[in-house]
Amino acid sequence: MRLENILALTKGTLFGTPSVSLFDSVAFDPAKVKRGSLFIAQSADGIPEALLNGAYGIMFDKPTQIGDPEVAWIKVDSIDGALKKLLRFYLLEKELQVYACDPITLRLSLTVSTPSNFCSVEGTMAQVWEKLWPLEKKSIVLFSPTLTDQDIFIEVSQLIRAQENTITIIEQTLFETSFIHNDIFYERQILSPFFIPYLEHLLFFYTFLRIPFQLKGFGKIGHFIPVFTNSRLETIEFGTSDRVVIFEPFLELIDEQIDFLHEQASWAKILYLLPESMRSSLTIGVENILFYRYPEEIITLLQSNHFHFALVAGVDKGILRPARSSMRQLELDF
Repeated sequence: MRLENILALTKGTLFGTPSVSLFDSVAFDPAKVKRGSLFIAQSADGIPEALLNGAYGIMFDKPTQIGDPEVAWIKVDSIDGALKKLLRFYLLEKELQVYACDPITLRLSLTVSTPSNFCSVEGTMAQVWEKLWPLEKKSIVLFSPTLTDQDIFIEVSQLIRAQENTITIIEQTLFETSFIHNDIFYERQILSPFFIPYLEHLLFFYTFLRIPFQLKGFGKIGHFIPVFTNSRLETIEFGTSDRVVIFEPFLELIDEQIDFLHEQASWAKILYLLPESMRSSLTIGVENILFYRYPEEIITLLQSNHFHFALVAGVDKGILRPARSSMRQLELDF
């Protein structure tokens, strides 16, 4: 990567009088800097180590003490903005096929094994860079505009969606599904049937583009997260209680999940704990809705109401504590 191109694309200001004109690599971790690297300084703390490891250039956007004049010190208005401009330019020659999808489909794709010429992208600009930069030419990229800035890419197509059902559910609970796809039986996957329509579109997308894939089990998707609790509202082992608190960080999914719970668990006492900001936009006619102003109120609301399932929107499951027996087991394991 040429220094003159970096300055032109980022509109950065060069300090020092470096003899260097070319960088061999880009590094975000000072420990990974090699001789000839351009170090992206998210903070000034890593700069001394990066210089010791042979950095030829330092890109920064915060007040920084300029050191060795032989190093290219590049001041930009925003690290993320500069990285986006650089990626957009340098990805042109890769001729990537880029597809946009919703956040759930993207998270599902991260749990599927695919070849190196397919890449699912999310995270910080540094994480996006480290995924996209090594891709081979004409690779296929899947991303969600909700999670990643679409302006990184020149041309984006929408996810190719299934027009008919390709997954047959054999058995299901609210949080596990056994299903058949392409004559392969996947037994007791820890995947709520809520996600099956999204998975169906994802697998059709792979099939349509002839991307080999393998389902190895579903990890942490980060949505509709069930936490089984005891009478003291402490977290216990999956499947060992009839009191489940379900966490959903994306408020945009709440209406869909309310409909799902109403249809799939009509027998159960279901609570919905939503932030006060959702009061005016909520679907009319839903019962057992409680609103909270601060996350600290959620525990009190859960403790003072009977429920089988409680859907909690906009907070992390970390508000619940592990049961004491679980804590003791963690200490023994450690």
